[in-house]
Amino acid sequence: EVRRELLGGLQHALESLRAAGCRRVYINGSFVSAKEDPGDFDACWEMTNVDPAVLDPLLLTFANKREAQQARFGGELFPAEWAADPHGTRFLDYFQRDKLTGERKGIVASTLEGSP
Repeated sequence: EVRRELLGGLQHALESLRAAGCRRVYINGSFVSAKEDPGDFDACWEMTNVDPAVLDPLLLTFANKREAQQARFGGELFPAEWAADPHGTRFLDYFQRDKLTGERKGIVASTLEGSP
């Protein structure tokens, strides 16, 4: 049930990204794991071809620990090419490392069908 609710918010975000020209999104976190009740989802999206004028402005709003994104979508979404840490690691690469061990891990890539 929790995943179903989160999926609705994620779908809303993906629709906005697709409409703005985004072609690929990467989903990370407990949402794509075996965890029974994930609290949210984490994702990053490719900026190539994205028209910011069409994009939901909340997808570029990161104030207050991304509170507005959490409220609207149920998770957090970042441009894949942006730095995720002080070392300049891109979100796409950052999401592919286990936070505790530093070991490589998988994430889910989704191609947004019908992208302009």
